[in-house]
Amino acid sequence: MRDQAGGAIRHVAWFYRTPAEYLAGIHDFVLAGATAGEPVLIAVPSRGLPMGWNLPGGWTAAHSLDASDVGRNPARLMPAVRAFSEEHPGQRIRVVSELAWADRSGPGLDEVARYEMMINLAFAATPLTMLCPYDAAALPSSALLAASADHPWLRQGDGEYRSDTYQGASDGGGPQAQVPVPPGASAMSYRNDLRPVRAFVAAEADRAGLSRSRRTDLVIAASEVAANTLKHTGGAGLVRVWITNDEILCQFDDSGHIQDPLVGYGRPAGDEPGGQGLWLVNQVCDLAEIRTGVNGTTIRLHMLRDVPRAGLAGGEQFPEPRFGAAGRCR
Repeated sequence: MRDQAGGAIRHVAWFYRTPAEYLAGIHDFVLAGATAGEPVLIAVPSRGLPMGWNLPGGWTAAHSLDASDVGRNPARLMPAVRAFSEEHPGQRIRVVSELAWADRSGPGLDEVARYEMMINLAFAATPLTMLCPYDAAALPSSALLAASADHPWLRQGDGEYRSDTYQGASDGGGPQAQVPVPPGASAMSYRNDLRPVRAFVAAEADRAGLSRSRRTDLVIAASEVAANTLKHTGGAGLVRVWITNDEILCQFDDSGHIQDPLVGYGRPAGDEPGGQGLWLVNQVCDLAEIRTGVNGTTIRLHMLRDVPRAGLAGGEQFPEPRFGAAGRCR
C-alpha cells in the first residue's frame, strides 16, 4: 500500500483530545491540500464545527458533508468518497472522515470499525489521503483499539507513525459476535412468498411508531433481504423483530454465503447481476449489520424511532453524490 504523493491510499487514524486541537488539525490538513493542489472532502458531524468556522484563507476548493446524517449508516459514506474521487480524475484527493462519536451505539461503533477496514480494500489503488478523527478523550478504549487495527497510520499530537497493530487490508473475516436477539422477539419463517414478510415487518413498524415514510423504508429493506434468501439459497429464512426505547431491529438469518466483502458499500452498475438490494438496504436503514460465513448469513437492520428522514415512498431514487463549486454536496 504505497503512501507517497500520487500513490495509493494513506489511511490515518487521528487521536485528538481537545476541540482546539480538532479544529487546528482540520485547518492544517485542508491547508496542506491547498498547497499541494489536492481537493478536499470534509465529512464530519456538523456539530463538531462551530458556527462561523471558515476554511484557511477562505479557500473554497473543499467540499463538506454532515457525517451525522450521511454517516449515520457508515456504508453510505463510501459512495460519496468514490464520487468525489471520480470527479477529480488524475488528482490525489484528501478526505476528513469522522464517523466515530461518543454517543454512537456499540453496534454503530462496530460498523464504523468494519467500514474503516473496508476502506483499505475499496480504495487500495486510489490516490487518496484519508484522515479519520477519533476523540481520544470521549470514545471508549475499544473504539480506539479498533481504529489502530484498521488504519495503517496513526497520528497523535504532532507525530504520525505506522500502526503496530494494523491487521492489513482484510475482508473482515467471518461472522462477528452480535448482541443476542432477545427471547421475546417476534419471529416468522419464510420460504416462497415475500408478502407475509412485508406485512409482518409493516405491523411491527407500526407498533414501534415509525412514520409512514420510515415504515415504508424498513419494509423495502426487509423485502430486499428476504428476496436474497429466496434467490440465493435453497432453504427457508427466519426474520425476528424487536423494539427498544430507541429503535426497531429486524434480523434475517439464512443459509447463504455472501462472497463479495464490499457488497452493499457501493451501487453496482446497472448491467451487473445482483448487488442492488444490499446497496438499497444501506441507503434506507440507519444501520445494517451484514455478517456472513460458510455456515450462513445474518443481516440485522436498525431503524431509529425518532429520526425523521425522507424515504423511498413514491418511488424516489437515491442519486449518487455530486459535488459542485458551491462547496457542498448536492
